[in-house]
Amino acid sequence: MRIDIPEDKDPIAYVWGEMVPEIGIAASTFSMKVYDHTTLGLREFEAARLRIAQINGCVFCLDWRTERDGEKVEDGFDEAVAQWRTTEVFDDRTRLAAEYAERYAEDHHNLDDEFWARMSARYSQAEIVELSMAIGSWLAFGRLNHVLGLDTVCVLTQH
Repeated sequence: MRIDIPEDKDPIAYVWGEMVPEIGIAASTFSMKVYDHTTLGLREFEAARLRIAQINGCVFCLDWRTERDGEKVEDGFDEAVAQWRTTEVFDDRTRLAAEYAERYAEDHHNLDDEFWARMSARYSQAEIVELSMAIGSWLAFGRLNHVLGLDTVCVLTQH
């Protein structure tokens, strides 16, 4: 880890809740709201989330699988996400979610009219905003956890 954590403290709770409580608790609340109140389909949600995890290199995020009503994406879904351009197991919305996540993280200045036309053809305006907020959350907080070395000690309740 890149920061000192008292031996008697849970690293995630300490960093997010005690070190900077006014910021950390708000950030944690936002992060959990992305899971608790999403209207996106599980496959679209996980395609975007996993693509950000792959880009960030967050160990915990790479191992995590979002669960909804007892359902998770199939084994091998993460490999399909890494191959989002060519995989045959994604529909248009799922492929586009992975593409958006990658471009949001690595090439956001080049999200052109052609891309937005494809997004608008497959996602409502509200879904685009929701996906954008979710991707921003994963990019920021997954990267924060990885950069500080918290991703190897992160333990959260499955959603």
